[in-house]
Amino acid sequence: MQQDATTGIRGGGFSRFVAADYVELTMHFKCNLKCEHCMIEDTMDWLKPESVDDFERVLALNAQRKQWKGIVLTGSEVTLRGDLPELARRARDSGFEHVRIQTHGMRLMDPAYCRELVDAGVDEYFVSVTAADAPTHDAITGTRGSFDRTIQGLENLDSIPGVTSMTNTVVTQRSYRQLAQVVKRLGHLQRLAQMEFWSYWPMRERDDKNLIASHLDVLPYLREAIAAARALGRGVAVKNFPECLLGEDREALDNTQPKLIIDPEFWPEFMRNGFHQCIHRSYCGSNSCLGLNTAYVNSHGWHADVLVPFPRER
Repeated sequence: MQQDATTGIRGGGFSRFVAADYVELTMHFKCNLKCEHCMIEDTMDWLKPESVDDFERVLALNAQRKQWKGIVLTGSEVTLRGDLPELARRARDSGFEHVRIQTHGMRLMDPAYCRELVDAGVDEYFVSVTAADAPTHDAITGTRGSFDRTIQGLENLDSIPGVTSMTNTVVTQRSYRQLAQVVKRLGHLQRLAQMEFWSYWPMRERDDKNLIASHLDVLPYLREAIAAARALGRGVAVKNFPECLLGEDREALDNTQPKLIIDPEFWPEFMRNGFHQCIHRSYCGSNSCLGLNTAYVNSHGWHADVLVPFPRER
């Protein structure tokens, strides 16, 4: 039922959150957006969410062992689950210090729903913001009006004491030029503690949608976004990007993830990504980098002339 896809990977120095402090449960596999970069779009119809009994077992385990400080409730769009406030309440009552949800944020545009979640114990919100403007975001999500709803949701959260928000922007051919603009667009939010930038992967061997952007093209935009977020005092986490390309920003790389509890049928599909591919892999000393994946290599090659191995530690 559970597997850590990044065992042995250390956390990034720019991140404010320690992944090992959290356990993540997939509690819902339905969504009301059609994001073109959704990595589980081909599996949502048959993956099974964790049952209430599974959820209760995790609560009981943590109450006994105090293994995790926080729990992340996720899936495709977990706010579509009607008993989400009750799940949060149960997690807090069992001793979890933090309850986080991963969401596209549209339902958070309702102030009453935000307050209901906060009152139930949800104090951390990991919100997907795909681009810096409504036309681009809405085109990526396949839903007109989704950008305005998500921004309103973040602003609603920003008005509630005790709330911490985070954002995730998936880096694709459609979004990478807007990364710094995303930071600027959200610059007014006072409770936004961390911004994450995840390089897209399709969970298959080829990029049939032509969404994978070349790391070389992305790099200047990504570095600008990292600098802008840090200038605002925010944590930063970059996922699935070669460490050696980041240069002085390499500490932003954080490929760690919470312990994920998910339908075990997910893992054979996930492993099709083929991470850790690099011409320098056999002698590179990095313990943070996931290298390249199969779909990336098929789209953009090995970058043999620009990737540089780190020396091994003695």
